[in-house]
Amino acid sequence: MSALLEAVDLEAGYTGPVVGPVSFAVSAGEVVGLWGANGTGKSTLLNAIGNGARVFGGRLRRDKRLKIAYQEQYPVRLSEMPLTAEEFLHYAQADQEAVPGRLRSWLGERIDRLSGGQFQLLSTWAALATRCDLVILDEPTNNLDPEGEEILAAILRAEQGRRAVLLVSHEHEFLRNSCSRMIEIT
Repeated sequence: MSALLEAVDLEAGYTGPVVGPVSFAVSAGEVVGLWGANGTGKSTLLNAIGNGARVFGGRLRRDKRLKIAYQEQYPVRLSEMPLTAEEFLHYAQADQEAVPGRLRSWLGERIDRLSGGQFQLLSTWAALATRCDLVILDEPTNNLDPEGEEILAAILRAEQGRRAVLLVSHEHEFLRNSCSRMIEIT
């Protein structure tokens, strides 16, 4: 099986390299966690994959047919758009049939009335429930309480073998419990 995404000696940043050189590949069905301390360039690396940061060296190869869903570290929630959680999932083109139980109870709620953790989990589910080959999640545990983290870990474990997920966290234990493998960024 060929990789959906491959980085070889990749150096990325904005005005200059912030991360790298780093090499890794992600294949279909893998849930890969990028781990490292704050400031090591994990989010910059994800931005380079999503074309938001510049590649200064090395090589980044994406499968030509690759469809990516990308959730930023702080998902945008506009108060002037009082959508319900169900409408939010609809507009994100996310599958609403398999919504996990805890999230299902929020479907009728307006997203501007959800807590930060509730909205984070809903946004993460919206990215994971789309029709794409690779889901990129930047710090998906932000604002999550321990129960929310366990729900997310269970969702990610269920993704193993289905589609590729690449996520960033500085929470080593969370990645160990939810990913098929981890890559340390230093």
